[in-house]
This record gives sequence, C-alpha cells and structure tokens, in this order.
Amino acid sequence: MQIKDLTVDELKVLIRDTVEEVLQDMLADPDEEQVVRREVVEGLLAQRADRESGESGLLSSEDVVRRLGLGMSEGLVCGG
Repeated sequence: MQIKDLTVDELKVLIRDTVEEVLQDMLADPDEEQVVRREVVEGLLAQRADRESGESGLLSSEDVVRRLGLGMSEGLVCGG
C-alpha cells in the first residue's frame, strides 16, 4: 500500500503513530537498565543527608586533596 492510497483518517493514524514512536525513542532513558554501584548510591545518600543537616556540600581544598589520595608528599600545599 502506498501513501496515496490511504484515507485522510488512515494517514492521520500513521502520522500519529510515527510521531509517538519517535517521541518515545527521543525521551527514553538510556540508563534505564543500568545498575548503580553501591558506593555511588551510598555517596549520594550521604550528600543528601549532609545537605539536609545544613552542610553546604562544598569541599574544602583539604577535603579534595584527601579524597583524591594526594598529600603533602606530592608537593601540594593547601590554602584552605
């Protein structure tokens, strides 16, 4: 069957179905089937708890250096 053979109503249904299919593809969550590592979930929950308890969520330069595993032996000086 060709498009020229469709009725107006059939063409509308075809267009509606096509648009719906394209929108579903565009709006689909690409991470939907992914598994989040336990450490990531725990870190996010800890950040939320900190924020709810009034902490800003921003790290000091010392915290960044410590979390990156860097230290004074690498010649870094922290200014706070």
